[in-house]
Amino acid sequence: MIGIELEQAVELLSNKINLIEDYEEVELEQALGRNLVEDFYAPIYQPPFNRSPLDGIAVRAQDTVGANTDHPKTFKIIETVFAGMASQKRLGMGQAVRIMTGAPLPEGSDAVIRQEEVVFKGEEAMVQKSVSPYSNYCYKGEDIQKGQLLIEKCTTLTAIHLGVLASMGCNKVRVRRQLRVGLMSTGDELIKPGLPLEEGKIYNANTTLLAARLKELGMIPLIIEAQQDDPDHVARKIKEMIPQLDILLTTGGVSVGQKDIMHEVILKLQATRLFWKVNMQPGTPILAMELGEQLILSLSGNPFAALATFECIARPVLGKMSGQSYVYPVKAEGVLKGAFNKVSKKRRMIRGLYEEGDVTIPYEHASGVLSSMIGCNCLIDIEADTPNILEGTKVKVIKL
Repeated sequence: MIGIELEQAVELLSNKINLIEDYEEVELEQALGRNLVEDFYAPIYQPPFNRSPLDGIAVRAQDTVGANTDHPKTFKIIETVFAGMASQKRLGMGQAVRIMTGAPLPEGSDAVIRQEEVVFKGEEAMVQKSVSPYSNYCYKGEDIQKGQLLIEKCTTLTAIHLGVLASMGCNKVRVRRQLRVGLMSTGDELIKPGLPLEEGKIYNANTTLLAARLKELGMIPLIIEAQQDDPDHVARKIKEMIPQLDILLTTGGVSVGQKDIMHEVILKLQATRLFWKVNMQPGTPILAMELGEQLILSLSGNPFAALATFECIARPVLGKMSGQSYVYPVKAEGVLKGAFNKVSKKRRMIRGLYEEGDVTIPYEHASGVLSSMIGCNCLIDIEADTPNILEGTKVKVIKL
């Protein structure tokens, strides 16, 4: 069976999904990585008052005209204002208020002179140079205007977003319900980490890997215990779990071997096969099916192949389902450091490290090897029918 292109697979699946419309109101501390349901407009000015950006004295700029080292101007200090206080005075001619960083400026003042440029003598301050109006002066609303659109709906909230929301006095925010993603690995050879390793068995790494990745993306992984290669049992388990899920991801059983059971599982579920095989390596065997209105994506059992197809196919689809405003995959270009001495007959994804425009390839990149992903932050996207790639060649990368 001829595979479809990577972009075709993403488009086909994206057209099949339904956006999660449910939302909930959560405390800011629980909102990191969540997707905003509605536009957020600033309810107040920021700063909410005219304030000083430094320690010094607040003055009327006109009172400093003509000040120099030979003829300093002397000001009477009528008040000291710290951050968190409100000034109780209005400046008159020749008067100053000693002021600290972040404190509200007193009425009548239009400039601040830093304290290093002031000579203090008791309740007087001498200034040896003139200043322009609004020097060292932070205006009310200089950062944010009241009513300004601050964060657009569907934005995935970062620490910076949460800090801005807190600065607006917001302690709760409406976010889209987290996507519930089922994870199930299949294979007689799999055992749970923590158990003694039996001969011929391997530890199930895929479930842990993908569950952690989903958590990083602000989604809820619902882990289904690894299943043996029994199509009847797997089909029953899927039917049992699918009502609790928004989408199901499985790993293993998608190639053409005697134990590749997911093709038979489709028949037992009476599901609709959307495609099988995508023109990329690793991860060519990926089975997409539709059960009612829900999607099931069955990825390769090889750890790196599973990760590559998750990042290139599942991740953009999950992002769209959860209402994220940005679209994956995030692409860039870089210059290859070192050569890649393999001919790529198929479109190939290899792991790499992207740093300031340079791309480095680890020594080992077999699809069954996961350890060389440590320290990597991208996939290098190599087109089909590409010969050996020389050092210094520009390459396309997909950021992880």
